[in-house]
Amino acid sequence: MENEPIDPNAYKNTGVKRVFKAFTYSLDGIASTFKHEAAFRQEAILACVLIPISFLLNVELAHHLILVGSVLLVLIVELLNSGIEAVVDDISMKNRPLAKRAKDMASAAVLISLVNCLICWCSVIVVNWERFFG
Repeated sequence: MENEPIDPNAYKNTGVKRVFKAFTYSLDGIASTFKHEAAFRQEAILACVLIPISFLLNVELAHHLILVGSVLLVLIVELLNSGIEAVVDDISMKNRPLAKRAKDMASAAVLISLVNCLICWCSVIVVNWERFFG
């Protein structure tokens, strides 16, 4: 049985151990992004300010979820952007049109998520204006 192919899944973690490993890998990704990406640090600080503020606002649950969700979406998109940038830079630091396009598209996704966050927060404030300032 010397020539039998090795099953690549035979040595993978399964069950609870797999979930625990996946969780620790995720924490490593967040820590690495926080350490190496200034934009992520800035957005994380913004999240640490906006999310607690959202709990102080007297809004309906749906509005609260919109506020928190829009902030979390910014962090998610920034993590993906940072991952794309890391892979592109790891492959080559030379100027390559497709590499630039990939990085620009990922950056544009971050911009759109930030605009979405701004629109969500402004919309919730406008809808609840009387409740806040009336």
